[in-house]
Amino acid sequence: MYLMVVTRNGVSAKELERQLGVTYKCAWRIGHKIRELMDLLGMNKVMSGHVEVDETYVGGKTKGGKRGRGAEGKTVVFGVLECGADVKGRVVSNVKRKTLQPIIRANVKEGSKVSSDELTSYKDLSRLGYEHGVVSHGTGEYVAGTHHVNALEGFWSQLKRGITGMHMHVSAKHLPKYVGEFAFRYNNRKNPAGMFARLLGNFAAPLPLGAG
Repeated sequence: MYLMVVTRNGVSAKELERQLGVTYKCAWRIGHKIRELMDLLGMNKVMSGHVEVDETYVGGKTKGGKRGRGAEGKTVVFGVLECGADVKGRVVSNVKRKTLQPIIRANVKEGSKVSSDELTSYKDLSRLGYEHGVVSHGTGEYVAGTHHVNALEGFWSQLKRGITGMHMHVSAKHLPKYVGEFAFRYNNRKNPAGMFARLLGNFAAPLPLGAG
């Protein structure tokens, strides 16, 4: 648990195997149990103020294939970030309006300023009671007045660097745990010394049904 919080990008199962002197299978399971706890201790409050929403695509590159939206073999991760505060990420099946808007409504207080890119799934946010602003990435725009998704894109970069640099590849099945792990670190970035104590203090707490 200590090793998982003192490193910027986490620890691979192979490193846990070496450090703890256990089998690879045991080390792999230990790592995932700790990631499950990190995910459970993630940000649960409703966001307000200036909130960024964005989606990213995680997965191996296909030689000569399409990248980004519509690319095959990619897993979609949707994120909501309160500027200067916390982030929450969730693996989703697609980026359709009916998929993303309920997540935004459940996690962002009505009346908040919401920044997004030009994806049409965000088009109705003003009608839903948000102060919605768009940055047009397709035209090379990254800031439109006070609207941007720069912080969330920074989190996406950190997540992808961590996965490729430490773990090489993560399956779609287990990706939600890695997203939760990196979100836990991000949300505790102002008190890194307290991460270990927080995890340790909650490790013996019963997990919700179906989490084990």
